[in-house]
Amino acid sequence: MNEPGTEGVLLDQETLHDRLDDASPWFQEHYRTFRESMLGERDGSPFPCYFGIEVEREGDMLYAACESTTDPAALLRLRDVLSEYLDTYPDHADRAPLAVFFRPPDDDRGEAHYHERLWHVLEFLHVHDPEPWPDDIPVDPDTPRWEFCFGGEALFPTSRAPFYDDRKSRYSPVGLEITFQPRSVFEGITADTEAGERARETIRGRMEEYDGVCPHADLGDWGAEGDREWKQYLFREDDDASPDACPLDPTREHPKASESLLEPGAWRAFDAADTGSESDAPVSSGLGDD
Repeated sequence: MNEPGTEGVLLDQETLHDRLDDASPWFQEHYRTFRESMLGERDGSPFPCYFGIEVEREGDMLYAACESTTDPAALLRLRDVLSEYLDTYPDHADRAPLAVFFRPPDDDRGEAHYHERLWHVLEFLHVHDPEPWPDDIPVDPDTPRWEFCFGGEALFPTSRAPFYDDRKSRYSPVGLEITFQPRSVFEGITADTEAGERARETIRGRMEEYDGVCPHADLGDWGAEGDREWKQYLFREDDDASPDACPLDPTREHPKASESLLEPGAWRAFDAADTGSESDAPVSSGLGDD
């Protein structure tokens, strides 16, 4: 953890604060607005997730900056960061989510762009996962107990993006942001527990006050019949700009990418000179290449 630099490495809060002045301007702004949303108020209402407030205030959050949502080298570095995070977070704090900030596109983009980029990132991570899909998690997203998995763990990746007008709890003014939380940190506070039900009611009430609108129709509980986890990763605002079905089609086949791409540091094999810009042009990801 805490290798030199800020982009493409795992950072604790103390190190991030020490290095922030030397970070890219987009990363500085990303983190500034993130911290303000966690610790500030909107019309007198605090951020809905008090767990998020607590880990940012107490310095338990972990962070990473990713230079691109499409470049293979940048995404392989993110893969390595996520693997390192899963290895180290239990020793860091009882609850230590990983917030990943992505370099924004060069121009304004709509909702469809961010749905596409989120699922491209998750698909890339799935294809280049060094570990097989866990046996106890179904691979069909259209089931109540499905969840995105990586490194042998079930994860809850919640995203924020610039296209939200009213739903400010999901608003990130700079660009795409994904916070990864292992399913294991929710033990004891799931919807089928008394503590979980209290937390759910509190967060929903705070969300309505903070956003000024009703909680999203897709907000649900993992494992509850009729709820679908993937719909919560990036809430839809426009039905025409959002996917009707989960864009990820995971399989238990492993490995999916060549063995060389599953090795830590495989990003070094790519020419990373162009990772600094977003593009809609197709990008070779090395998926399944030998």
